[in-house]
Amino acid sequence: MDIIKKASAGTLESSDVYVEIEPGQGIQLELESVVEQQFGDSIRALVQEVLAEYGVENARLHIADRGALDCVIRARVETAVARGKGE
Repeated sequence: MDIIKKASAGTLESSDVYVEIEPGQGIQLELESVVEQQFGDSIRALVQEVLAEYGVENARLHIADRGALDCVIRARVETAVARGKGE
């Protein structure tokens, strides 16, 4: 099931992540992170993993990370996906 509407989750506070998701073609991921040099690849892999778990194959995501832990990133992406699917 694909994303049917624009949705978001999270904040821009320190140690959090803000995720915007909207309909798109394929997976388009734009990441800005204060720790991108160190953890950018693992953040992208985690987001791709969550999308695969929820069966999302077409979506555009913008992720603004402020040093969030993996569990926070996962929770924010899951919430944005659920909202984007209209759940």
